[in-house]
Amino acid sequence: MPWISETAKEIKKPELLAILDRAIEEARQRICGTPKRVLLLPPDITRMHSGSGWITEYFWEKLKDEAEIHVIPTLGQHEPHTPEQNKQMFGNIPNEIIHPHDWRDGCVKVGEISADFVKEISEGAADWAIPIWLNKMLMEEQWDLIINIGHVVPHEVLGFANHNKNYFIGLAGKDLICTSHMMAASCGIENNLGNLITPVRAVFNKAEEEMLGHLPDFYVQVVLARNEAGELVHTGIHIGDDLDTYLNAAKQSRAENITVFDEPVKKIVCVMQGDEFFSTWVANKSVYRTRMAIADGGELLVIAPGLKRFGEQPDVDALIRKYGYQPTPKILELYKENEDMQDLAHGTAHLMHGTSEDRFTIRYAPGHLNQEEVEQVNFAYADYEETLKRYPIDQLKEGFNTMPDGEEIFFIATPSAGLWSTKDKLYNRKTGFAEV
Repeated sequence: MPWISETAKEIKKPELLAILDRAIEEARQRICGTPKRVLLLPPDITRMHSGSGWITEYFWEKLKDEAEIHVIPTLGQHEPHTPEQNKQMFGNIPNEIIHPHDWRDGCVKVGEISADFVKEISEGAADWAIPIWLNKMLMEEQWDLIINIGHVVPHEVLGFANHNKNYFIGLAGKDLICTSHMMAASCGIENNLGNLITPVRAVFNKAEEEMLGHLPDFYVQVVLARNEAGELVHTGIHIGDDLDTYLNAAKQSRAENITVFDEPVKKIVCVMQGDEFFSTWVANKSVYRTRMAIADGGELLVIAPGLKRFGEQPDVDALIRKYGYQPTPKILELYKENEDMQDLAHGTAHLMHGTSEDRFTIRYAPGHLNQEEVEQVNFAYADYEETLKRYPIDQLKEGFNTMPDGEEIFFIATPSAGLWSTKDKLYNRKTGFAEV
């Protein structure tokens, strides 16, 4: 049962901070009355719009006089923050106590989820063991209190983001990231999106129950939605240390963050913010969250002013440039034949997640990449400046817009904050859309 679950049309910042004060008092009563070493685990800068950064800063401000505090942004394999990004995300928290997660060399193995369980829970889509490698600092140092902070929103791997994703992706090692992402891709991205418990989420729940029960931790999970003015605002905060805390938040997100269409949409135009999204690895959330809404033969136009690369690391970037986003059967065929795809299996899974399966056009208008680079990975290209002239994003409203030449588009200002789908694709999936 959650410690705190608050929902409203809008929870303004002063109210939210008061709830965080309550969370601290609950933690003192339930976990540790006088914590001396505290670990804060927020998301990275790609979730900056959620307010998770200033929430993290508030916990630091409230506890810094009595405890030694450390912060590890749950990067997964994303690029570590620069000091400037840490300042942008976390305000006054000193840079020297913000530690980059090292997914290659900074983890320790804590266990394994068996191939038999993986095969059973995925109905045979995946049949390999999932080795659980987690951040050494998390697992080997002594903590009195661990606070997981994040934004619950529809997600391509786990159905909904946050909760124990902070551990098993955000603070995971290479083998865990690779095997879990490949499992998710094998299950099918459109079977994952918007489901409360996906096969990979079931694996993580089992791993948390069996391997992390000793951690003195709890979760602070926010839900956001758009108000009548079209602004993203906090509508929920769910705090606690159990699975129901996640389920409460995910059910709220499911109700508020999914837009359902009777018929597919011919053209969607969206923006991936230039101060958050620098690679297609993260900017492709635009593809993931809209793919179930786009008509066959339709188009997704992604305006991405910050886009300057494909992968978050040079080897993954090279992998994406080499193979490009191709239909799943072709990627699986190549995966069997190429060692680099097997070694970077999470990158291979990303190629499967990011393809339209030749069903619709994915067109990028990037701030930094050129036409040759974009087309090399099998996306279509649009000139950034010309695109802004045609689609002045500061003048478009969220939803359907009719352009001066008569073209009808559906505009999304923050694709990473939701999921868009037809009724058919959402409700008629084999995996279902049921309550848990």
